[in-house]
Amino acid sequence: MNILFKAGPHDRRNCPVTFPLPADLDADKNYALKCPCGKELPCQVCRRADGSAELFTVIPDIPKGAEVNFEIVEASAPKELVTVKNGQEADSYDVFVNGALFTTLHCNAKWAKPFMFPVLDANGTKLTRAWPVIPDVPGETHDHPHQKSFWTAWGDMNGADGWGEDPKNGFATAPVRSVKILENGPLRVKIALELDHVAPNGAKIMSEHRVLTFMALGETRAVDLDVTYDATDGDVTFGDTKEGGICSIRVASSMDGTAAGTITLADGSIGEAESWGKRSPWCDYSGPVGKGISGIAILDNPANFRFPTYWHVRNYGLMTANPFGLSYFYNDKSRNGSYKLAAGGTLRFQYRTLFHLGGPSIVGGMYQDYVHGPVFKA
Repeated sequence: MNILFKAGPHDRRNCPVTFPLPADLDADKNYALKCPCGKELPCQVCRRADGSAELFTVIPDIPKGAEVNFEIVEASAPKELVTVKNGQEADSYDVFVNGALFTTLHCNAKWAKPFMFPVLDANGTKLTRAWPVIPDVPGETHDHPHQKSFWTAWGDMNGADGWGEDPKNGFATAPVRSVKILENGPLRVKIALELDHVAPNGAKIMSEHRVLTFMALGETRAVDLDVTYDATDGDVTFGDTKEGGICSIRVASSMDGTAAGTITLADGSIGEAESWGKRSPWCDYSGPVGKGISGIAILDNPANFRFPTYWHVRNYGLMTANPFGLSYFYNDKSRNGSYKLAAGGTLRFQYRTLFHLGGPSIVGGMYQDYVHGPVFKA
């Protein structure tokens, strides 16, 4: 059984691809893609929600314009590259790449909302701020205690603050009802969360279904974030505020724009002055960390509400995708960016977050892999 991949107008380097498992192949077996040169690329058999199966793999290098005919062959079980295990804290989950920790997902009820910390690059360097999860790391800033590493939150849901965590003013929480590991390696991990958003008075605002997919794309680590809000308890208004981000990152303090870090948008805009409140399909935050330069990029999905999104990105280390805070970004109160999700409705957001070595030079190409992937034909 063969499958033809067409790179199209973009170079494909460490490009994740998913395609249907041919109907005459057994989903309970292991497979690889055999290149014309004889090298085999390991695959992961994944089950879809409808019960059908698909193959996932990472294509290391196909130049633009090239076509490669792979043979799907049975193979021995591949080495477990990406796996998840229970973490040290209750209701936490450690994701590993090649046996080394990539990140920990924290879902414990002691936290106001779930988040991921630490998040490490391929060199094992922590790319997000530790404070306040770990309070005494030398050289770290101690502002905005609600900005915990890598998280999702919104600051005005029917008037309730789901962003800040000031006990004096009261804030909404996002307790996790259930966690299900949908895929556990060998090439990717997929975890589904069921959450409720709860107002300070205990009233339920809405439900949320969140899926996190963890991948190793060469030396780049990636997380696909898929968030679906479900208006289960009446209308939900996402208010116009800059205080929020569906995909939110607080970078390591050495990477801050106030230190030696750099914010970059897809059009080449640099720094907070050129980037804050602007629209862009992706935003990157890179700078010195550990013994070298690394970065984090958030890629917006064309299917998302108000694509390309607006960026609430600050020199002090915050980077968030914010689709609702228009009056702040335009400095015009007549530009009301709030959105009402009617009772029974859903609102979905999808992002890919890259944790990469070096500066942002690879981000443009990896964005094309995300939104304009290679074409395949069985």
